[in-house]
Amino acid sequence: MADASGGPRRRGSAERVRASLADHGLADAIIRFEQSTKTAKDAADAMGCELGQIVKSLVFVVDDTPVLALVAGDRRGDSDAIAREVGGVKADLADADAVRAATGYAIGGVSPFDLPDDLAVLLDDSLLRYDIVYPAAGTPSSMVRMTLEDLCAMTLGRMARISH
Repeated sequence: MADASGGPRRRGSAERVRASLADHGLADAIIRFEQSTKTAKDAADAMGCELGQIVKSLVFVVDDTPVLALVAGDRRGDSDAIAREVGGVKADLADADAVRAATGYAIGGVSPFDLPDDLAVLLDDSLLRYDIVYPAAGTPSSMVRMTLEDLCAMTLGRMARISH
């Protein structure tokens, strides 16, 4: 990941998310926890919300191209559907190195904010059940409380049926 000068980004994950949210008037939406929110269940327990309101950021590699799938916490990403949505043939979950290369975030804290412009983002249509959702805020112990409408607007993602 590079900054405007072409060099590597200097900010840490939490600062990247805060700055991106601040650009949209949502800097106060970050919630930090003492315990881990690394898994969807941990995040829902910490937040006291429904499991489906947690937005999992899953990176799939579709025919050698990374794709970010934002999937409801109570669903599983459907690799065949994800491949079809981006015009590919085969999708596999990315390994830790590919996730970091594609997003600049480590697994467990992948945030859907401040991503490369060329990274395709798909949003699970099952998230439409909720007005308020909770994506990761760049660390394994933080989340963002936001409307689904704001999440869609900030990620420029496309809503699709990508889970089961």
